[in-house]
Amino acid sequence: MRCFLSLLVPVIGLIALCGIAALGQGPTYRLGKTPSAEEIRAWDIAVGPEGKELPAGNGTAKEGAKIYVQRCAYCHGPTGAEGPSMPGSAKLWPYEGSRERLVPSLLGGKATPLQGLWQSPFATTLWDWINRAKPSGDEGSLSTDEVYALSALLLYWNGIIQESDVIDAKSLPKIPMPNRNGFVPSRLDDIRLPRCPGGTCP
Repeated sequence: MRCFLSLLVPVIGLIALCGIAALGQGPTYRLGKTPSAEEIRAWDIAVGPEGKELPAGNGTAKEGAKIYVQRCAYCHGPTGAEGPSMPGSAKLWPYEGSRERLVPSLLGGKATPLQGLWQSPFATTLWDWINRAKPSGDEGSLSTDEVYALSALLLYWNGIIQESDVIDAKSLPKIPMPNRNGFVPSRLDDIRLPRCPGGTCP
């Protein structure tokens, strides 16, 4: 009898645990749904270094300058050089509030490392960022050509391309960014770790 009871208690416990696990597996909460192919396409907008995901379209810095005045200058300032580090910069454009500005300068320089996106090794990162996150508060409202034109403008302002250069899905991935060699290879397979002497590392 003792043997039976000593086996019965663990068995009852196991059955209870299995029941709880089964309840956890069921559709108890009924939250969410499987996204449709169309919903996935709408969110799947990431652009890789090779630019394979870039859509058809194009733009130049001259076109980008007009768009910048209308859609970007309110936050970034009239020339793109304004930023939180410039004394009195908040007086240069209609930026509401007296809080410290968190919008960085869009311009880098030859004497100093380029800021923000300019530290990226790939120009496609710039297009991706503008496309998905700008303008602030109205994200995703820019057309494909407007994103190309703004990318061209920022690349021109930073001395990376010429003002008349046309940026599109073929030319953008080929643009060498100033800090390209400051990064490890983009693919993990290309990273060669140093070997330890004798095959064993301390």
